[in-house]
This record gives sequence, C-alpha cells and structure tokens, in this order.
Amino acid sequence: MAHFAEIDADNVVVRVLVVADDQEHRGHEYLADDLGLGGTWLQTSYNTYGGVHLLGGTPLRYNYAGIGSSWDGTGFAAAPPFASWTLDADYLWQPPTPMPDDGTLYEWDEDSAAWVVL
Repeated sequence: MAHFAEIDADNVVVRVLVVADDQEHRGHEYLADDLGLGGTWLQTSYNTYGGVHLLGGTPLRYNYAGIGSSWDGTGFAAAPPFASWTLDADYLWQPPTPMPDDGTLYEWDEDSAAWVVL
C-alpha cells in the first residue's frame, strides 16, 4: 500500500489516504480523477524520517506527511513544535540549544528558551 498526501493552496497537508499497490504508479491521477477527489496529491512514506528510510529503502521527501505538515517543493516538515526552533537540512526541527545528554529527563520551556528537568 502507498500513502498519498493532499496539500492545500498553502502547501499544508490536509489529509493522507492509502492507495492500493496497483495504483501507486498513478496515485495522484487515481485520487484526483478516478475517485473525483480533485486536489494536489504527493506520495509519502511512513518509513521515511529525517531523510532516511527506516527499513533501508530509498527515502521519500524527507519525512512522512502528517496532517498539518508543510511541503516546500522538496520535502515535508511537521509543524514547528516551538517558535524558537529551526528547521535543519533533514527537515527536522532543532532547538536553539541541544538537550543535555546526562540521563535526566528534560522538556523544552519556550518562555525561558531552555531545557528544564521534568
């Protein structure tokens, strides 16, 4: 089964549908025309994250396109978790400072722009 994401006029994913393997090669036409759904459809893979295919295959468009993800013509990026975070070259959101790696559980506090202990 193949997954296809519909993007709106602002290039935001509004839904993701599954297409049978025998229609994968023409997924956009199948969804838009044959099923009469219209719209713009792009194939996506839930096995792709940060530009890597998790099962060793060929990555597709950097990340799986979940609802609310954005498309820039090259890859899908999830909505930013916080205003201060930036998108990296692999279409993953990065905090202004890396989370400490000391075995303690942290969460990001946007008001103080820092990691705080849970």
